[in-house]
Amino acid sequence: MKKKILILSGGISKERLISLDTGQQVAKELKKNGYKVKITEPDHNLKKNIKNFKPNVIFNALHGQFGEDGYIQTILEQFNIPYTHSGVIPSSIAMDKEISKKIFIKNNIKTPKFFTFSYDMKVQNLIKKIEKKLSFPVVVKPLNEGSSVNVYICEKKNVNKILKGLKNYKKIMIEEFIGGREIQVAIMGNTKLGAIELKPKRKFYDYKAKYNSGAKTEHIIPVDLPKKKLSQILNMALNAHKVIGCKGVTRSDFKYYQGTFFLLEINTQPGMTKLSLVPEIAEHKGINFLKLIEWILKDASTKR
Repeated sequence: MKKKILILSGGISKERLISLDTGQQVAKELKKNGYKVKITEPDHNLKKNIKNFKPNVIFNALHGQFGEDGYIQTILEQFNIPYTHSGVIPSSIAMDKEISKKIFIKNNIKTPKFFTFSYDMKVQNLIKKIEKKLSFPVVVKPLNEGSSVNVYICEKKNVNKILKGLKNYKKIMIEEFIGGREIQVAIMGNTKLGAIELKPKRKFYDYKAKYNSGAKTEHIIPVDLPKKKLSQILNMALNAHKVIGCKGVTRSDFKYYQGTFFLLEINTQPGMTKLSLVPEIAEHKGINFLKLIEWILKDASTKR
């Protein structure tokens, strides 16, 4: 008899629509292969839905704040039911770009230079600090969003305008801008699943490039890299996965510039939509969508 799978989808983050898409795609695939599936929102009915449905595994298809930052994971721990992806602490660490980057640095994983900024600093002082520590352009991003939500490449003349648009965040990261190629790596447990290169028509692989099919980002797989370089980036991604303490599937985002790889961040709950990268990498390795989902479900049942 096939297992009962409860899919957590939706939520209140800025990535709600992506989460709903992921949930629907996963549910569709499981249902047509004989699984009993229920999709639920992470709302006040969650406890009742879990109690009534009695799932064997909870598939966490949430993205962004409250979904992959340790918050929902803390709630799920009380039910003693296996849930997919990373646990409380790794999820929290990976979602916080400042903490995760400090861990990368401590473990000799190259990442762009950065500093954090809070709104008690005047814009002119911020510009001086950027010019002293980094140089324009810089990347400006919230500490705890995913899918490149509110990430901007910022020139000196745009600082004030961009910061006004991010005023609802307590803290902002100012990061060294790295040009070059965009390469993403998928890790599946302890397996280096593979890499894919992205050539967005936009300035960089931002939210629209990721989820708007009209943005026409070119996906290149296999990645054109010397064997030694490919091995290096795969090892960096696996190392990041391990030092953060991740579980299940992760996707690490890199820039490759003048022979050097820079790890931007690690995503503990990669999307599972038609435009998502991990399913595409898995497919290239002979692992179809169903097998990938089933592996994630099986991995959830192993001890955290």
